[in-house]
Amino acid sequence: MVEIAVRAPHGLFGQGASALAAFGEAVDASGLDRVWVGDHVSFRGGAGQDGLLTTMALAAVTRRVQLQTAVYLLPLRHPVPVARQVAGIAELAPGRFVFGVGIGGEDPLEVRNCGVDPATRGRRTDASLAVVRRLLEGEVLDGGDYDLEQAAIRPTPSVPVPVIVGGRSAAALRRAGRLADGWLGIWVDPDRFAASVAEVERVAAESGRAGVPWDHGFMAWCGIGESRVEARGRLAEAMESFYGVAFERFERSSPVGTPSDIADALEPYVVAGAQSILLSPIGPEPEQALELVAEVKLELERRCGGVGARP
Repeated sequence: MVEIAVRAPHGLFGQGASALAAFGEAVDASGLDRVWVGDHVSFRGGAGQDGLLTTMALAAVTRRVQLQTAVYLLPLRHPVPVARQVAGIAELAPGRFVFGVGIGGEDPLEVRNCGVDPATRGRRTDASLAVVRRLLEGEVLDGGDYDLEQAAIRPTPSVPVPVIVGGRSAAALRRAGRLADGWLGIWVDPDRFAASVAEVERVAAESGRAGVPWDHGFMAWCGIGESRVEARGRLAEAMESFYGVAFERFERSSPVGTPSDIADALEPYVVAGAQSILLSPIGPEPEQALELVAEVKLELERRCGGVGARP
């Protein structure tokens, strides 16, 4: 089964409680499976929102959909308070939270301003993720990289929180295989996606991890509209504004066009092993995003079958 996720709209959390509640009601009724949020502390001059705070807000206004961070910049935080926050979300929304983590790095200044040497992000993520997972499983920890002393989190989640690791590097794939329940790819073609999934599962087997309920995902910005030309123009403008680089760098893995066009582009990723697809839609009007992504889901269902919400 492939699950379809939509990004919570940029600006939603600055529109007040009423707008947030309306979005929660709409996404629950949309037929989509997940809502995902990003995470930044101080991105390119100060932008960003904390991914666990925004997830908690969504947990309070939704009842059905799953919630996912994609991805939370774990190396910028201490793992004990992170484990506390994850446990709090899991308590409010048991079985509905997917904890996606990554090392970030598009803005090295953001990393340094959090007191972290950018060169240590990978090692810190490995160490932090191991601590978070063990705390959520109920262990009491001493020593280690963070010099802990009887560190514990209570209550632990009644339903285990799946951990997804994002990133395209060989180190990210190894991290996913050793420490996670799935891998999240972005800016990769279907062949590379399939090869990456195979590598993650190979590393897991080598590490003695059998029977992992994998949730491998593909994330994509997409431009949705009545024509590819129209949709491409809007998407290019949005992505160039956000990332500060030419759209051509992202174009091969950023589908544009009608919902049918988007589904055509995403189908090979489903065939390649994607169990979830996370979309960041740019459409004619922000309020149309849920409706348009729901159409993409229906189109994918016609092509691939088995696409749908969890029972």
